[in-house]
Amino acid sequence: MTTIPQGAHAVRDQSAAATETTADDADPKLPPPVVYLDERFGVAKGFGLFKKVFPDHWSFLLGEIAMYSLIICLITGTFLTFWFVPSMGHVIYDGSFVPLKGVGMSEAYASTLDISFDIKGGLLIRQLHHWAALLFIVGIALHVARVFFTGAFRKPRELNWVIGTVLSLLACVEGFAGYSLPDDLLSGTGIRAMNGFMSSAPVIGTYMTFFVFGGEFPGESIIPRLYIAHVLLIPAILVGLFAVHIFLVFWHKHTQYPGPGRTNTNVVGFPLLPVYTAKAGGFFFIVFGITALISALVTINPVWAYGPYDPGQVTAGSQPDFYMWFSDGALRLLPGWLEFELWGFTWSFNIFLGSLLLLPLVWTILGVYPFIEQWITGDKREHHLLDRPRNAPVRTAVGAAAISMYLVLAIATINDIIAIKLHLSINDITVALRVLFFVLPVIVFMVVKRLCLSLQRADRETVLHGTESGRIMRTPEGRFYEVHEELNEFDRWHLVQHEAQRPLSLTAGPDTDEYGVDRPVGPLESLRRKLSDFYFKDRIEPVTPSELAAAHHHGEAEALPGGTAQAIEESVDRADETAGLRSDDRH
Repeated sequence: MTTIPQGAHAVRDQSAAATETTADDADPKLPPPVVYLDERFGVAKGFGLFKKVFPDHWSFLLGEIAMYSLIICLITGTFLTFWFVPSMGHVIYDGSFVPLKGVGMSEAYASTLDISFDIKGGLLIRQLHHWAALLFIVGIALHVARVFFTGAFRKPRELNWVIGTVLSLLACVEGFAGYSLPDDLLSGTGIRAMNGFMSSAPVIGTYMTFFVFGGEFPGESIIPRLYIAHVLLIPAILVGLFAVHIFLVFWHKHTQYPGPGRTNTNVVGFPLLPVYTAKAGGFFFIVFGITALISALVTINPVWAYGPYDPGQVTAGSQPDFYMWFSDGALRLLPGWLEFELWGFTWSFNIFLGSLLLLPLVWTILGVYPFIEQWITGDKREHHLLDRPRNAPVRTAVGAAAISMYLVLAIATINDIIAIKLHLSINDITVALRVLFFVLPVIVFMVVKRLCLSLQRADRETVLHGTESGRIMRTPEGRFYEVHEELNEFDRWHLVQHEAQRPLSLTAGPDTDEYGVDRPVGPLESLRRKLSDFYFKDRIEPVTPSELAAAHHHGEAEALPGGTAQAIEESVDRADETAGLRSDDRH
């Protein structure tokens, strides 16, 4: 082959053309815009996120309901800001709602009436915003319950649990701020209650109220300040924490329920793109549509029926939204003798304990629970498989007891309504609810724990003896027995995969020195072991393979002549004594 001499310019032109051809031929599937962005921002690396696998279970949609409700709140809230006037300036109403014509009110309340009656679609958007806010908090509460009862808060997700706890608290504060903005008689009563709560704080109560309200109640500043907090400050924190929350879900990978093929090192489900994204998008429109349907058919917060706020009036039978029921109920149940005078000051602990102290106390206990359970159990391993609530009886019972306490406080919120409707003494109702607040959680704890243990026993019996078939067999000797159908390995897996947790008094040996003498146990370690006994002393061991084999031999021997079953059982017992039953030797 003959080489033709070329100039330097020709060689450079050919090299450039060859390079361009090679680049185009390397990945012809990528469109030019993607190539352009990847060369400048490295966007191709981010496409790996679309391969992220998410498990498929209905309970995981509870968190998505909260997320989609937040999006609805942001969209509708933006619409409402165009017409809402966050001012307490006095005006005379001259809008479309005839019963309030000529009535003096604040600009905030007048603009709320204008949105409801004079802006096309305004009332629907107002109600959509309010219902979405309630569904947002409901979704968070159900999501927190799912995470708690399945143990999804365990390592490495403790920080994400704390973030979710803060999100739920901010959601309640955000809901109260938005609920107070219309400046109607009902929301004004709530603001008046808030003023009383802050005033009950020891020493600094008066300073707090003057700082927040800009002087004596009600002042002229509370609505504008609540507006800034509601539309700017708290939403920014919510969105920021929510972004971190979702990022940690991606980073740690999603938890999943146990099952065949599912381990702590994998996730069985659908990739983010296209399957999960399509399902999530469709579910968003379902949530949006149902929320819109409820908003169109069910009236909520009809501010025109309450009238403008007047410090000299209170709405009859007024209660806050459900997420503040427990606080209002606690205020009604706390006894009056908690208010007393000392050193020339009045200490209103009957108000302070149920308002300013209860909220942070509840969310603090909720936030530190993962660390408390980890300290009690000594389990510092990573967990990506969820627990069945029945397999963690004490945790499930604790959660159920906490829910029962909330329900008692929620009922206390309407103690006056109950007294009127049922013609009962409100004092008797209050005393009964005080007793129930302390007694009912104990009863619920005991009942739920025993139910969980009973369900574990039922699972164990099902694994060992199978399910009832309804077929009765007769032996040649005239004996009758029911044939049980053995579980297949996939159904059996759910019932035997859990770990047998034991108290530290059995798993952690005595701490000895170099001479073999037991070291004294400190008070903190002693408390830890007592709590560990409380958690795991009552337990049902999962079925081991040797126990399953013994049960199968016994079932086969039932149809044999007398005496054979006993011989088989004795041989199995001797084999078990020789080999031993290990809790970690299971299916």
